[in-house]
Formats: sequence, structure tokens, C-alpha cells
Amino acid sequence: MKASVDQDLCISCGACIDTCPEVFDWNDEEKAYAKVDEIPDGQEDQAKDAAESCPTEAIRIS
Repeated sequence: MKASVDQDLCISCGACIDTCPEVFDWNDEEKAYAKVDEIPDGQEDQAKDAAESCPTEAIRIS
């Protein structure tokens, strides 16, 4: 499973980082990004929760 964050939609609210810090972090532009290529085993549910909590639907899980 992979996660990605649309930088044009991200408003830097931090909900994804609070929900799943193993997958999401801040980049140099202070927007969230997926810091791993593959979502680690055991973190899939948290990554999905992070996507669902995103107010702008910037996160994609595939």
C-alpha cells in the first residue's frame, strides 16, 4: 500500500501527521507528505484514518 499527498490541496492542518506519524511528516514547504514509499505493516488502518480525516481530501491511499 502507498500513500500520497496532493500538495496543491494540502492546507497544513496536521491531522494526518497526528493520526499516522509513521507515514506522514512535514516537508520543507510546511505541507504534509508521505515519508515512506510503502505503508509499513500494521500502519494501514492508521494511514486510512489519516486520509479520511483530511479536510481537503488531499491524501490518496492505493
